[in-house]
Amino acid sequence: MPNHQINPNKWIDLYSDYLFNYTISRVNDREIAKDLVQDAFFAGLKSMKNFKGEASERTWLISILKRKIIDYYRKINSNKGKAEVRMSYSADENEGDWLEERVADPFDKTAEDVIENTELGDAIYDCLSKLPEKQATVFRMKTIEGLETETICNELNITASNLWVIIHRARISMAECMEKNWF
Repeated sequence: MPNHQINPNKWIDLYSDYLFNYTISRVNDREIAKDLVQDAFFAGLKSMKNFKGEASERTWLISILKRKIIDYYRKINSNKGKAEVRMSYSADENEGDWLEERVADPFDKTAEDVIENTELGDAIYDCLSKLPEKQATVFRMKTIEGLETETICNELNITASNLWVIIHRARISMAECMEKNWF
C-alpha cells in the first residue's frame, strides 16, 4: 500500500467541495455543513502528527469528518449523554431503524462489546464470502480497505461507473444478508 503524504495547504482547494457535498447530504443544512467541514479541517491540523499515510489524505479527512457528523448528532439528540442516531440499512431511504445507545463512547468498552464486535465482524465477513467474487473484491477494496476509486479501477481494469454499479449491488446484497444474519 502506498505511503501517502499530507499537505494541509491544499486541503481547501482539493477537498472542500467534496467534503461539503458529503456533509450536506447527511445534515441537510448549509451552515452546519460548512461548520462541520471547518471543524474537520481544524481537527486534521491538530492531529497531523497522527497521520500514518496508510490511507489517502482525503480518506483520512473523511474519517475525521464522519466523527464530527456523529458528534453533531449526538449533541443535538443528547439526553444525559445518550445518542439517538438513524441508521438506515435498507435499500429504501425512507425505511430504517432508530437505534438508541448504539453509538456509545468508544472508550467505554465492555467484554460484551468486544464479543458483539467480534460477532459483527464475523457476520460481515460471512456475508462478504457469499457475494460474487468481483463484488466481494470491489466491496473489500472500497469499503474495508478504503482505496480510491481510481486505484481500484486501474487494478481491476474497470470504469468508475462500473465500479459504482458493482458497489451498489454489493451493498444491497450485504444489507440483505446482514438483516438475515445479524439484526
